[in-house]
Amino acid sequence: MSAIDNFLGGSPLQVFVKLLFVSLVVGALLMWLELRPIDLLHGVQRFFDHISSLGVGAVKLVGEYVLTGALIVVPAFLVLRLLKLGGGR
Repeated sequence: MSAIDNFLGGSPLQVFVKLLFVSLVVGALLMWLELRPIDLLHGVQRFFDHISSLGVGAVKLVGEYVLTGALIVVPAFLVLRLLKLGGGR
């Protein structure tokens, strides 16, 4: 297996097919819940508009939260990926 296959957890085609299937299932669920993609985008836009209306201090606070979380999440992600690569299947 190549490095890309190891990182993705399979061949790119297999990963693509898996992602396609999961996207279909999640998309069907969201449509069943009557959540359209444009509604989700508008929700994200409203969230950032609300954050920006709170002022620069709030934006700075959110940035600090993200950086603090990233200090734990990113190394954990990298360690888990490296352990998966080294451990085989």
